[in-house]
Amino acid sequence: MQYPAFIRFIKYSTVGVGTFLFDLVLLYVLTDVFDVHYLYSAGIAFLIAVSLNFILSRRYVFKGSARSGSVSYLNFLLIALVGLGFVVGGMYVLVPVFSVSYVIARIFVAGLTGIWNYLMNLYVNFNVAGK
Repeated sequence: MQYPAFIRFIKYSTVGVGTFLFDLVLLYVLTDVFDVHYLYSAGIAFLIAVSLNFILSRRYVFKGSARSGSVSYLNFLLIALVGLGFVVGGMYVLVPVFSVSYVIARIFVAGLTGIWNYLMNLYVNFNVAGK
């Protein structure tokens, strides 16, 4: 792995872990405090956290993107919608079928979603791969 690519991945991971923890807190608060169904809570929390992730990623991780902020955000949201499908679909299966806690299920599907989001944003959205 090239040194700049490694640094970019570390920065993305740091931003991702922070926004994921924010996502988990929102998920818990919406589900357990406000009694919102866990699948709706997961969707809402994910979309809010991914928007925060975009702001931080654009500023600190994917500097030098050739795309404008609005185009990048639209692409980011389209990529995130697929990630949302991973989150809700995974939780839809893990919670009722395997009797996994909704929080544990969310943590489990985070890995797949994080890899998807990173690769798609790196190579497709921000278009900074190899720089």
